[in-house]
Amino acid sequence: MGNLLRTITRDGSCVCTVIDSTDIIAEMEKIHQPSATVTAALGRLVTAAAIMGSQLKNEQDSVTIRLSGDGPAGSLIAVSDSRGNPRGYVANPIVEIPLNQYGKLDVRGAVGTKGTLTVIKDLGMPEPAIGSVPIVSGEIAEDITSYYAISEQTPTVCALGVLVNPDLSVRAAGGYLIQMLPGAGDDIAGRLEENLKTVKPVTTMLDGGMRPLEIAKKVMAGFELDILDEIEARYLCNCSKQRVERALISIGRADLESLMQEQETTEVACHFCNKKYLFTREDLKRLLERSK
Repeated sequence: MGNLLRTITRDGSCVCTVIDSTDIIAEMEKIHQPSATVTAALGRLVTAAAIMGSQLKNEQDSVTIRLSGDGPAGSLIAVSDSRGNPRGYVANPIVEIPLNQYGKLDVRGAVGTKGTLTVIKDLGMPEPAIGSVPIVSGEIAEDITSYYAISEQTPTVCALGVLVNPDLSVRAAGGYLIQMLPGAGDDIAGRLEENLKTVKPVTTMLDGGMRPLEIAKKVMAGFELDILDEIEARYLCNCSKQRVERALISIGRADLESLMQEQETTEVACHFCNKKYLFTREDLKRLLERSK
């Protein structure tokens, strides 16, 4: 289980959300079995989705983050429900590139520096809320910060990290998001900036045994914090045979008929969890009847 904590400063100036997503990203790695660099990239995006999902107000709300860069990993997608339970998918899970100039996994190199980050919020309205911004760094945290600044006009600090072991398992993963609320002045921004100058990377803090509340107190030093909520989040896919049936119907009668003719059994795999669904010709025939 991931541990997600939402806090607000007692003066009402900032909200700080911290997540230890180690278990979540470990499950993601088991499902997709990506290379180390892609684990770091997709893990960061999935962690960001969990944080953003936890901010949604209604139980049925969801958020989708799509990162479409020009790097070899291709498109990365992360989705979360309103309880901070995320799932993720990457077009090319195996990307082998050298470490960056700092001797770290080259997430920027895998993602690319040209393209867009798109956030889609399904809030139960007839149309989803969509915001899209250019990729500014490919490191993901900076791109999330840019999204909030441009699309939501919210001053934001975002930090994300994934620490991968030599055997490709996940050692630590997590992140935090600090947002200034309306009315917070330049003095608040200055205090946050000073705090962050001495804060270690989030994976260093998690790997050292710090809990989300300890991390929140560290990054928000000098502020009194009240806990809004604490959530146990997990990697969660909401796929089902009924959803896959609707997807098959949506491809159209001609394509369904082609599937029936080409093979005795059609297999459909979920991109997010790799669960496989099998459909016989008789199953597809029934879907054809439903599509009339």
